[in-house]
Amino acid sequence: MKVVFERPKTLLEKPFTYCPGCHHGLAQRLIAEVIDELGIADRTIGVGPIGCSVYIYEFIDVDFVVGAHGRAPAIATGIKRALPDRVVFSYQGDGDIAAIGTAEIIHVANRGELITAFFVNNAVFGMTGGQMAPTTLVGQKTKTTPLGRKPEVHGFPFRLGECLSVAEGSAYIARVALTRPQFIRQAKECIRRAFLTQIEKKGFSLVEILSPCPTNWGMSPKEAVDWLEQHMIPYFPLGELKVKECLPHEAL
Repeated sequence: MKVVFERPKTLLEKPFTYCPGCHHGLAQRLIAEVIDELGIADRTIGVGPIGCSVYIYEFIDVDFVVGAHGRAPAIATGIKRALPDRVVFSYQGDGDIAAIGTAEIIHVANRGELITAFFVNNAVFGMTGGQMAPTTLVGQKTKTTPLGRKPEVHGFPFRLGECLSVAEGSAYIARVALTRPQFIRQAKECIRRAFLTQIEKKGFSLVEILSPCPTNWGMSPKEAVDWLEQHMIPYFPLGELKVKECLPHEAL
């Protein structure tokens, strides 16, 4: 009988503990599927952040290191330079990578470090209670913007993917969502291409994953999915933002 569905070997057999409607579980399953299909589990090292994203080490069966706030890209850089035969990735939320760790991720991308970053963007600081993040949309109400984000007061939502795509050392930048089956298939392909960009030594790679946060948005999971599609995707458009078919990194 042909097997049409099974649990990825790299995904540990335990239930996800994220809030109902959160897409961390979907994202981590896709990462585990790609690790299995590329056959790289025994040489992959993940770096976790601070925030909800940190719990990835509870569910994916590869070696993990947890960094201080925003420092995951710097730690991943050190691991990759010390162990160049490993496949190294960071997994970070928007508060960690687009606020506290902005300096780290920009310079890692600009240097063309041979690591992969996964950036889960839910437009708020999730673990600490739903405060405004750099990615909070204009007009979006949060714990610290009860009247909605106002550009004249709080500035504009930060498009990290577009910022990193102009860095000379970045080779693959993509933004995906997981709200529909076709989006999930596209997301998995982008995750695969990001890992291959690292393995082929083309440069830095990042996949931004738009995710709902029903708990902090004050919505049901279904309402949160609809809100993401209606409000987040128009401001954070999906697709490959940069694909650099360059020479191998050593030859640059």
